Amino acid sequence: MKLLRRLRVRLSRCGPGESGSAVVEFLGVGLVLLVPVVYLIITLGRVEAATFAADGAARDAGRLIAQADTFDQGLAEAALAVELAFADQGLDVDGGRVLQVTCEEDPCLSPGAYLHLEVATDVPLPLVPPFLDEALGTTVHVQAQAMTAVDDFREAP
Repeated sequence: MKLLRRLRVRLSRCGPGESGSAVVEFLGVGLVLLVPVVYLIITLGRVEAATFAADGAARDAGRLIAQADTFDQGLAEAALAVELAFADQGLDVDGGRVLQVTCEEDPCLSPGAYLHLEVATDVPLPLVPPFLDEALGTTVHVQAQAMTAVDDFREAP
């Protein structure tokens, strides 16, 4: 008890305390640090989701084209698969526009041929106002590639 009384006496000699200002300082510093960190987490999550979608879409599109009866049918199915892969991650893309297919041989579905697939799109950054589009880069380019082999025992088209 005496120790507590002595401590109070010493504290009273030091001058008036800063009663209540620690809470205000904590909130101010917390907001200044918390808002950018939360925005960074949201942005990185969106870009990572688009990267996963592009990677999976490129692999699945290659498999669909390689197993299709005709190249055009496989390309239509692959475009739909690309749209579905991005929709699973909450992104809306045009599958036919973001998918590029390069064939090693002519015709593309020749037995033993290789297909090179590339899925590329731009992901807009979240919460960026439209007037900053021209002044700053407000999109992140995401790209994935895959190579798929057509089955050696496939019937030649």
